[in-house]
Amino acid sequence: MQNKGLVKLFAVLFGLVSIYQLSFTFKNNQIDEAAKTFAESKYDNPDDVNAEEVRYIDSLSNIEAYNMGIASFTGKEVKEKAMNLGLDLKGGLNVILQISVRDILFGLSNNSKDPAFNKALSDAQEIQKNAQESYLESFFSAWEAVKGDQKLASPDIFANRDLDDVIDISMTDADVKNKLQEKVDESIVSAFEVLRKRIDQFGVTSPNIQRLGNSGRVLVELPGVKDVQRATELITTTAQLQFWDVAKPGELGTFLNQANEILKTKIEVDEKEEAVEVQDTVATDSTDTKDSTIDDLLGETSTDSTAVQTVVNPIGDMIVAVYPNTQGGLFAIESSNKELLESYLKMPEVRAALPADARFTKFVFGLPYIANAETGIEYIDLYALKGNRDNEPELSGGVVTDARQSFSQSNQPSVSMQMNAKGSKVWEEMTGRANQNQSQIAIVLDDIVYSAPTASNGAISGGNTEISGNFTVKEAEDLANVLRAGKLPAKAEIVQADQVGPSLGKEAIESGTKSFLIALSLVLIWMILYYGKAGIFADIALLLNILLIFGVLSGLGAVLTLPGLAGIVLTIGMSVDANVLIFERIREELGKGKSQKEAVKDGFANALSSILDANITTGLTALILFVFGTGPIKGFATTLLIGILTSLFTAIFITRLLVDWYVNSGKKLDFSTSITKNLFKNNKINFIGKRKVAYVVSGILIAVCLGSLFTNKLDQGIDFVGGRTYQVRFDDAVSSEAVAKDLTAVFQSVEVKTIGSANQLKISTKYKVDENSVDVDEEVQTMLFNGLKSYLPEGLSYADFSEGRNNIGKVLSSKVSPTIADDIKRESLLAVLGSLVVVFLYILFRFKRWQFSLGAVAAVFHDVIIVLGIFSLLYKFMPFSMEIDQAFIAAILTVIGYSLNDTVVVFDRIREVLAERAGFKGGVNINSAINSTLSRTLNTSLTTLVVLLAMFIFGAESLRGLLFALIVGVVVGTYSSVFIATPLMYDTLKNKGIAPPKEEESKK
Repeated sequence: MQNKGLVKLFAVLFGLVSIYQLSFTFKNNQIDEAAKTFAESKYDNPDDVNAEEVRYIDSLSNIEAYNMGIASFTGKEVKEKAMNLGLDLKGGLNVILQISVRDILFGLSNNSKDPAFNKALSDAQEIQKNAQESYLESFFSAWEAVKGDQKLASPDIFANRDLDDVIDISMTDADVKNKLQEKVDESIVSAFEVLRKRIDQFGVTSPNIQRLGNSGRVLVELPGVKDVQRATELITTTAQLQFWDVAKPGELGTFLNQANEILKTKIEVDEKEEAVEVQDTVATDSTDTKDSTIDDLLGETSTDSTAVQTVVNPIGDMIVAVYPNTQGGLFAIESSNKELLESYLKMPEVRAALPADARFTKFVFGLPYIANAETGIEYIDLYALKGNRDNEPELSGGVVTDARQSFSQSNQPSVSMQMNAKGSKVWEEMTGRANQNQSQIAIVLDDIVYSAPTASNGAISGGNTEISGNFTVKEAEDLANVLRAGKLPAKAEIVQADQVGPSLGKEAIESGTKSFLIALSLVLIWMILYYGKAGIFADIALLLNILLIFGVLSGLGAVLTLPGLAGIVLTIGMSVDANVLIFERIREELGKGKSQKEAVKDGFANALSSILDANITTGLTALILFVFGTGPIKGFATTLLIGILTSLFTAIFITRLLVDWYVNSGKKLDFSTSITKNLFKNNKINFIGKRKVAYVVSGILIAVCLGSLFTNKLDQGIDFVGGRTYQVRFDDAVSSEAVAKDLTAVFQSVEVKTIGSANQLKISTKYKVDENSVDVDEEVQTMLFNGLKSYLPEGLSYADFSEGRNNIGKVLSSKVSPTIADDIKRESLLAVLGSLVVVFLYILFRFKRWQFSLGAVAAVFHDVIIVLGIFSLLYKFMPFSMEIDQAFIAAILTVIGYSLNDTVVVFDRIREVLAERAGFKGGVNINSAINSTLSRTLNTSLTTLVVLLAMFIFGAESLRGLLFALIVGVVVGTYSSVFIATPLMYDTLKNKGIAPPKEEESKK
C-alpha cells in the first residue's frame, strides 16, 4: 500500500478530532447530571426540579465550565459542541406546522366579504384533504370553478387599498396569481422568522427549525423541552406585533426606589445572608458601583455612613447599566436575572407602588446582547411601556403593509417601513408625542422589544418610516421580517406531532446502549473466532470506525435519534462485510500457493471492486432515504451514510495497515482458525440446477403474501391514514379489550394494543382527525384521561397524566393530519420506486448487461413483497407494533440496500469468473462464482443477524417493528441474491454457453 505515512497521520488526526468532539458530549453529560443532582437536593416537586435544572445550567452559560488545558469553554459553548440527542432519546416535542395560506389570502383581500371569493377559500380547504398540491393551487382551481365574470383584481378582493402598489384592476387573474404567489412566499418566510425567533427565546437546547420546501410547512424539533404545553402555545399562537409608547426612566424613579424598599422587607433572612455571602466573595468595588448606580437611577444622593455591606438591594444589585447606556430601556441586567426580576415586578405589593397615572405600566425586556466580547456576559434591557386598562397597544402590526432592509443617509443599515392609511394617522400622533416628550416608541413582538427608535425629526406623516439604530445588515433584515410578519397574522396548525416523555427517552438511551454493547461484543468475538489474529485487526478497525462515526456526527452537529442508533448498530454488522470480503479473497490467494505478502496484496486488490460496488448501492438507497425522510428517519439515513464512508476508510486503509505491519514483521497470519480453516472450501453446489425449486418456493411465498395483502391488508399507522396515537403506562397490567370497550364509548372509533409489557397500551383514534387546533388536541387528550380514570391510580391529576410523571400516564403521543398523511404516503412510495430506478441504472452501468439489472431489481421486489406479506400475516398476533409507518419505509429501503449489497457481491464475482474462464458454460461458471462467495455471504448475513437480534431482544420497544422487518429482510435478501437474482439473470440470457462434460466440470 502506498503512502502509509499519510494514512497513519490521517487516522491519528481523524481519531484525535473525534475524541476532541466527543469530549464535549461527555462534559455536557456531567453538567446535566450535576444540575439534576443539585435540583433534586433542593426540591421534591418535579416542576421545581425542572426549573432549578434549567437555572443551574443557565448559570454556567457564560462562565468557564470546561478547561482542556489548551483551551477553555463556557457552559453554552460546551452545550453547542456536544452531540445533539433527538427527542426519542431525550424526550421532547417534534411538530410539523402548516402555516395557514388561507389566512394569508384572506388578509391580503383585506378580509373580503365577496361570496365567490369566500366559497373558493372553503372549497380549497376541501380539495386539500385529498390533494398533493399546495393550498394556493387548490384555491386557484376552486376560484376558476366559482368566479363567473369576476376577477381576482376586483376592488372587493385583491385590488384593495392595502395592495394598490402591487395589484391594480387592469390585471388578469394570471397576473394576480403571480403576485399572490410572491406575497404568500414572503408571508411564509416572515412567519418562519417569527417562529425561529420565538424558539430561540424559549431556551431549548439544540432546537431545530426548518422550512419544508414550498409547502408552507415548518418542521420544529425541541428535544428536552420540559413544558410541552407552553412550547405548543409558543409555536402556534398568532404573532402579535405592537407599537407602544415608552416611559422615560425619570418617570418611574420614585416607583423603583419604593419597589426596592418593599422587596427588602420581603426577602427572607436566609436569602439575605446568602446574598451577603456571595457579595463578600466579589470585589467591594463592584458592590459600591451597583449602589451608586441605583442611587443615580432612583434619585438617592446620600448614603448612611453607618450602613454596612449587609444591606441588600433586590433590584439595585441586578443593575449593570442605566439609561442612556442601554438601548433605550430603564436599565440593563444580566440575562440570568431576567426571571427573578420579572417575579419581583409582578408582585401585587410592588405593582401597588406604581403612580396612579402609570398603574397600567407594562414591563417587558429587549433582545439579549453581549456588550463585551472578552467577558462574554449576556445582558438584557428592561423597558416600561405605557399601558392602559385593556392592555391593548395604540397601534398593532396589522397596519404595516411593507418593510425592507435599507440604508440611512449616513450609509448605516436601517429598516424602511410603510403603513396603511389608518396606521399612518395613528403613527403620526405617536411620533409627534414621542418627539415632544423626547421619548421612544417600542416595536414589540410577542412581548419582546426588538427596537425602540426615537422621533428626533418630529411627527412622521404618510406612514413611510425609517427605523435606524445600531443595526448590522442581518439585524436590519431580521427586523424587517418581523415587521412584515405582523402585517398578515396567519395561524400555524400542527399537522404532525410527536411528543416523547423524558422517562421513555431515558429508557431508550439505556436499552439502546445495552443493545449496542451486546451487539458490538458479539461481532468482535465472532471475528476473532472465525479469522483468528486477523480478526483482531478487523476488530481494531471496527472500533476506530465507531469512534469516527460518533465523532463525525458530533462535529457535524447532527442529531442522534433512536433509528439513528439503530443505523449505527446496523453499520457495525454491515461494516464487517468489507473485512470479510478482503479476508476471504486473501484466503483464496493463499490457497493458490502464493506467499503471504503476495496473497495480502492481491486479496485487497481483488476485493476492492466488490467492496465499492456493494457500498455504493447501499449508499444510494441511504441517500434517497435522506432526501425523502424527515426527523428520525433522516437521522437513520445520516448515520448509515456516515457509517458507509468510515467503514470504507477503516477496512481499506486501517485493516491493510495493520495486516501489512504484521506480515512485514515476518510473522505468519492464517486468516482462519483450526475450526474455520477448511470451512466452505471446495463447495460444488449446483445452484443453477436447483433454480426451478427456488422459483416454486418463492412463487408459493409470494402468492401467500399477496393474498394476505389483498385480504388481511396492512396495519397502516397514523403516518399514512392520519389520527392521534398515545402510548400510556399503568401501575398494573390492564386488558386491552376492556380499555377498548370503555374508550369506544368516548371516541366512537378507537384501536387499543398492548405494547411490550402488559401495563402499557398504544391507543389510536381518528376522533376529530380533520381538526388540528391546539384546543382540539387538548380536548382529545382530556377525553382520553377521563376515559382511562378507572385504570389509573386514584388521585392522579390530569397534569401528572399528560406529563407521564413517575412513569405513569402518557409517555408518548403522535398526531398526523390526513392532509400530510397523504403526502407522507406519496413520498414513501416515491422513495422506494426512486431507489429501485437508481440502483437499476447503476448496476446497468457497472455490469453492462441489462440482465444483471433485471435480476437485481426482481430480487428486490421479491424481498419487499415477502416482508410486506409477513407483516400483513402477523401484525394481529405479534406482541409489538407492526404498523406501516415512516420507520417501516426506512426498514424497506434498508432491506433494498442490503439485498442489493449481497447481489452485487455475487454478480461481481460472476463477472470476474466469466472474464477468467470465457463464458457462462451453461451455468457452470455461475455456480463456481456463487460457491466461491458462499463463505462471505453467510458470514456477513450471520454477523448482521446477530447484531439485529441483539437489538431486537435488548433494544427499545419502539424499534421492534423496524428491526423485525430488517431481520426478515436480511434472511430473504441473502436467499434471493443466490436463488432469485442470479437464476433470473441467467434465464434471460440469449447465449448461455454449452456446459462442459461432467468429468471436466468436476476437475474445475
